Amino acid sequence: MTNYQHIEMEQRGAVRWLWLNRPEVRNAFDDALIAEIAQAFADVEASAETRVVVVAARGPAFCAGADLNWMRAMSAFSHAENHADALKVARMFHAVHSCSRPVIARVQGDAYGGGVGLAAACDIVIAADGVNFGLSEVRLGIVAATISPHLVRAMGARQAARYMLTAEKFAAAKARELGLVHEVTKPNGLDVEVERQALVLLSSSPAALAATKRLLADVVEAPMDDVLLAATAKCIADARVSPEGREGIAAFLEKRAPAWVPKK
Repeated sequence: MTNYQHIEMEQRGAVRWLWLNRPEVRNAFDDALIAEIAQAFADVEASAETRVVVVAARGPAFCAGADLNWMRAMSAFSHAENHADALKVARMFHAVHSCSRPVIARVQGDAYGGGVGLAAACDIVIAADGVNFGLSEVRLGIVAATISPHLVRAMGARQAARYMLTAEKFAAAKARELGLVHEVTKPNGLDVEVERQALVLLSSSPAALAATKRLLADVVEAPMDDVLLAATAKCIADARVSPEGREGIAAFLEKRAPAWVPKK
């Protein structure tokens, strides 16, 4: 198994637990964590013993989305560099989504931006009561682009549109109503439900589960191919290097309102 800096891997029988392990920054994505998640799912595909994957996180938050210090650094890069970087992000989410094994998200804490996208890319999402979700990108002058195919798949176009446009937070119970979350549990019952769900999946044929995932992709989804991934990467690259993208991220880090917010 690959050695990781920001991920902790745990094999429990036929279930591989993948723990995001950057609690000091609320498990926010940077280029290193993105690369490690993609590699972790490549390792899953090469693991004959792994039949189910659980995506979990250390610390109080599941994933706060993009590390904004990393995003601010990227905004100073060229559009081509931003596009290449965003394409790596899109491919990471696609690696989660297209994994041949069933993937369960164990959401123990808040998820924002790309953290919502990570949950949406999983097959089954189990969240603790009290968890909040949010798609705050537009308030930062950027776009929830690379996660958008997964959001629409999980929540439907109308609901995804509302929360992508308004950036409103919503609780775990609401996320269940929207279809993003399948089960909501008490925090101390989260692991029990995750392990129960994993056991249910282990009772089914591995080949049949993989075939079912391929079938669902063929039947109910627009092709998540390189053309779509590149289009979403271009969208976020455009936003990152735009004046409003730079202003939004700077304002957040400087703890002030961005220039487009009306003055009271």
